[in-house]
Amino acid sequence: MNPETHVLVVDDDDRLRGLLQKYLRENGFRVTSAEDAQGARAKMASIEFDLIVLDLMMPGEHGIDFAKSIRASNPVPILMLTAMGEADDRISGLESGADDYLTKPFEPRELLLRLRNILQRRPSEDIAVPAKAHLGEFVFDLEREELCRGSAHVQLTSSERRLLKLLAERPGAIFSRDELMRILMPGGGERTVDVQVNRLRQKIEPDPKTPRYLQTVRGQGYILRPD
Repeated sequence: MNPETHVLVVDDDDRLRGLLQKYLRENGFRVTSAEDAQGARAKMASIEFDLIVLDLMMPGEHGIDFAKSIRASNPVPILMLTAMGEADDRISGLESGADDYLTKPFEPRELLLRLRNILQRRPSEDIAVPAKAHLGEFVFDLEREELCRGSAHVQLTSSERRLLKLLAERPGAIFSRDELMRILMPGGGERTVDVQVNRLRQKIEPDPKTPRYLQTVRGQGYILRPD
């Protein structure tokens, strides 16, 4: 881990906040902490963070409201901690702008893995996110989230659109089924991911049974390889 990677931990539980600080520092992160949204804003006013670990249930401003306010002007990745494991709660957290969520109680090693996965997906400052993905006869515009074949628009469902955009933002990066499920389809399962991938292949692949662009990496997940 890059020793310059700076994480802001926002949690009102003093014990958990201290444990997270200690654990993350031992694993190569720089760590700053705050006990609520107000304290986090004060830290963010003078420090640029690489990632935020944010508790959902805090006194004062709720974690979801805070995440929404951050996302309105700041692209910093957010991992949300929540004691609520219901699908609706997880979806609300992701809709607020969180990049991932973790349900309490959790294994510290899983937290570390989630953080590293988020940072791995984050485009490097030296690597620009492509504006378009060229897939044979098809072109996907990432900003407009539109798939076209020549001048004709190809209809995508909201799930297919989000899946294609996520993969196209990191061409050549492998996403595990579990990652795709947590990011795009909370409450679903690995089978749900496979179904969405297969449906998308029907729309972009010359031969969906032998995919050229949206490929399976055995034992690891899925990868998009544009032209």
